[in-house]
Amino acid sequence: MNALFDELRRTEFSRLDAGGHVYLDYTGGGLYGESQIRAHADMLMTQVLGNPHSQNPTSLASTRNVLHARERIHQFFEADPEEYEVIFTLNASGALKLIGESYPWGVGSRYMMTADNHNSVNGIREFAKAKGATIEYLPLNRELRAENLENLLPTVDRSKPHLFAFPAQSNFSGVKHYLDWVELGHSRGYDVLLDAAAYVPTNRLSLREIHPDFMSVSFYKMFGFPTGVGALLVRREMIDKLHRPWFAGGTVKFVSAQNKMHLLATSGEGFEDGTLNYLSIAAIANGLDFLEQVGMENIHAHVAGYTEMLLNELLALHHTNGNPLIKLYGPPNMNMRGGTVAFNLTTPDGNLVDSYEIEKRANGENISVRTGCFCNPGAAEFAFNYLPDETYQCFSTIHPDQFTVQQFSTCMNHLPVGAVRASSGIATNDHDVQRLIAFVSTFIDFVPASDKVWQMPVENS
Repeated sequence: MNALFDELRRTEFSRLDAGGHVYLDYTGGGLYGESQIRAHADMLMTQVLGNPHSQNPTSLASTRNVLHARERIHQFFEADPEEYEVIFTLNASGALKLIGESYPWGVGSRYMMTADNHNSVNGIREFAKAKGATIEYLPLNRELRAENLENLLPTVDRSKPHLFAFPAQSNFSGVKHYLDWVELGHSRGYDVLLDAAAYVPTNRLSLREIHPDFMSVSFYKMFGFPTGVGALLVRREMIDKLHRPWFAGGTVKFVSAQNKMHLLATSGEGFEDGTLNYLSIAAIANGLDFLEQVGMENIHAHVAGYTEMLLNELLALHHTNGNPLIKLYGPPNMNMRGGTVAFNLTTPDGNLVDSYEIEKRANGENISVRTGCFCNPGAAEFAFNYLPDETYQCFSTIHPDQFTVQQFSTCMNHLPVGAVRASSGIATNDHDVQRLIAFVSTFIDFVPASDKVWQMPVENS
């Protein structure tokens, strides 16, 4: 298998080595293979494509490309077209916003989430709250896993709409959550939203085996190109449950200005706003073909191997006084985890180096990692052991116009406000891992300036 991925690195991702790049930000965005771009360019150079909202020849050509992309998505996720609709969106966040604004929230509804969720899932709560729904989070343990859901997820009144949301894989820690929570949620009376954006780039996911009511994905995270296109896979039985708060071109069958009336489209296409990004959507099939040619099982094994190597080598690093260099967030092994590794670097006396200082130095080495909370505040709050009362005090006392991350850290008694995230992917190789380890090793015995130090959080009881 190493030969397969060495050849891919040489033929599909040669620009990495040509530019001296170490790219370890696959959770932020996947990399496209050169063959994907050539195939898409050939299509653009040979086809004449027009706005699909018509019956002329160029419009019909675009419609065929869009239909083919829907078909390939159904095939890739083994989603029965009789059960699931594919709704194209701008990205996974657009898919999640669509759920939030269209779901039939009301007084007595409950929106349950694991604390580990992307902000786009958290943001749905604003729609729920506006309609009088109750919002609750399920806690995480020290490995940033949600656990004991059988006891924590309450049974609800099935006569009202309720939604339970969780990610298949954490974009913060790499933790994989149990996919059988989908059926647990159903058995307790919930519709279930599965955020699969961080999971599907390196894992096979079959909608014949699990049946979430909603599943969100972003294609650039899977195969790099195109950006600006995501999808919501939604069970057809849920379409009638959703109510759009507005309409636009493409979402309606008929509109009357005189009578101030409109007739919404009843299929999933009625949830697609205006003219689809039909040129980019046409590239989705190439991306899915590329992943399947390499093999999802091969990609999964490749990423797992390099993630394990990275974990082991990071955790082996120590200062000369014996203190560990790495403060890891999430599991220290490959049990139920993906290719995302979140950590901070410690000082010799056991505090933490400001992660933004690390990023600045990594940039100078042409190493692409990510720092911050990765749009996942719940996982960050548990990772950094924030106490709810202290967090609330800081949020409520710093004026929004004056709010900065540094001010927030100061208010929180210099607790960390970010971490470093390194994530492996299809083009990762030994050189990438060793370059990162060599870079991180330069922080052994490093004593930063006092304003670049965070306090090591005390473990909450």
